[in-house]
Amino acid sequence: MIVQVQNRIPETSAIQGSSYTNKDQQLLDAYSNAVITSTGKVSPSVVNIKSYKSSTGRRRQASPGGGSGFVISPEGFIVTNCHVAEGSQKLEVEMQDGAVFIADIIGLDPHTDLAVLKIYTGNLPYASFAEHDRLQVGQLAIALGNPYGFQYTVTAGVVSALGRSLRTQSGRLIDNVIQTDAALNPGNSGGPLIDSTGGVIGVNTAIIYQAQGICFAISSGTAEFIVGKLVTEGQVRRAYLGIAGQFMQLPLRVIHYNKLETGSGIRMESLQKSNSFDNNSIRKGDVIVQFNDHPVESVDSLQKLLDETTIGKAMNMGILRRGELQSIIVRPGELSA
Repeated sequence: MIVQVQNRIPETSAIQGSSYTNKDQQLLDAYSNAVITSTGKVSPSVVNIKSYKSSTGRRRQASPGGGSGFVISPEGFIVTNCHVAEGSQKLEVEMQDGAVFIADIIGLDPHTDLAVLKIYTGNLPYASFAEHDRLQVGQLAIALGNPYGFQYTVTAGVVSALGRSLRTQSGRLIDNVIQTDAALNPGNSGGPLIDSTGGVIGVNTAIIYQAQGICFAISSGTAEFIVGKLVTEGQVRRAYLGIAGQFMQLPLRVIHYNKLETGSGIRMESLQKSNSFDNNSIRKGDVIVQFNDHPVESVDSLQKLLDETTIGKAMNMGILRRGELQSIIVRPGELSA
């Protein structure tokens, strides 16, 4: 009788004094493959932007600053941060293959810290915005950019939080900002934050210097809307109500009782007062769920509805107060530059 003995590889092996399993290897490979694949897809569209701005010194010579951006169309439209491009005398855009182009500014929007540039060439690799409604806390987030001049640097982390508000250097608030722990540094500004499929989920914009792992990106929902306006019109005119709010998920009983079309709204946290607009009917703690007969489910959706056609006009707003739907009248003003 012959007994066949098979050599079996143990599922757990000692590697540098720690337990390491085949399952761990598979999970690590899946994570690595996701980062490698998505980065390879998007990185050819990422550009290094050199901005020459007027110096205040005696010689008043142009001093270069740095930033990142990404191509969004084969015709050469590029998204970056407004603070990267604003006030520049000359903008140089360097592609991943080393080609350098002079860029024109198509439009600037300091209220969301976004800008659109244009270089005059064709058949460029480009990135696409992801569907922002599917973004979830905890999912993979990959940042691409040029921190401190180190070109085409990749860092990875997760989406740490959604619906944040961020105050820009000009003192204005950007709503619905993504918080991530993917490391960002000066020079990353304007680069893409992407998901595991290579879709752009945000535009990297800021870090908190005193903290570790707290970085911010403008959401793809906001960016796609603003970029579209800048490309087609060169500017974004907005209505303004002087309110600041936080995304809020609504209880099912409130949704059913009030027969709402949306499962979320914007809870009012603070209100400004001015003669240029009328928000006197809104109270702190109200939850906005409708505007001009359209459902309001997030800050993004309200911003889209507060367009130039509503400036100076009396508009209906649906709010939840003590859990009951009420209709009030507001009159937006125009958001100044």
